[in-house]
Amino acid sequence: MKKSVFSPLQSLAVFFACSMLIIACNNSNTSTEENKNDTANHGDHSSSDTKATSAEAVISGTKSDTTVAGKATFTDADGMVKLELEINVPQLANKSVAVHLHQHGDCGNSGNNSHGHWNPSNKQHGKWGEGEFHSGDIGNVALDANGKGTYTLESNIWTLGGDSTMNILGKAVIVHSGVDDFKTQPTGNAGSRIGCGVIEAKK
Repeated sequence: MKKSVFSPLQSLAVFFACSMLIIACNNSNTSTEENKNDTANHGDHSSSDTKATSAEAVISGTKSDTTVAGKATFTDADGMVKLELEINVPQLANKSVAVHLHQHGDCGNSGNNSHGHWNPSNKQHGKWGEGEFHSGDIGNVALDANGKGTYTLESNIWTLGGDSTMNILGKAVIVHSGVDDFKTQPTGNAGSRIGCGVIEAKK
C-alpha cells in the first residue's frame, strides 16, 4: 500500500495557507471589537447633547466666620434660561455682594478650586449686557437689613446641557464678600469667595 507523502514544497504551501487563514480570523475579530468601541464612543457623544429643563445650585459658606446660605434656580423655557437667586449673608446686611459663575463645579479650598470666572468666549470682564462681559458675570446683589437678597436674570447665552460654550451645568455659583466694580480685570475686584454651590440638573 502506497503512502501519500508531501514534497517539501507542498508542505511549505500547506503551512503558508494555514498561517494566512489564522491571521485572517484574528483580523476579523479585531475589526469587530474596534467597531464596537467606535459605536460606544458615538453613543457617549450623543448623550452629552441631552439638555435639562431645570437645575439648581445650593449655596453654602466657604469660611467659618461668615454665614452664607441660598439657592440659585435655573429654568430653561423656549431657549431662554432664567436664573432666580436667593441668598442670605447676615454679617453683610444692608450691603451688596457680587455673584459670578466660575469655571469648575468644585467648592473645595474655600471655593478656590472653582478657578476663575466662566469665560468660554474669552472676553473682557464687565457688566452683564453692556459691552464685553464674561458669560459668568452676573453682577451685584443688594442685601436687606436681614442680609437677604434676591436677583433674577434671563439669558440666551446659557443652556442646561449641550454645547460646552453655553452649558452652565457643572459650573460653580460663587458669592463674593465685596461688590463688582465691572472694570478690574479679570475679577471685578469683588473680594474673597464666601459662598459656593455647584449647578446640577434637577431630576
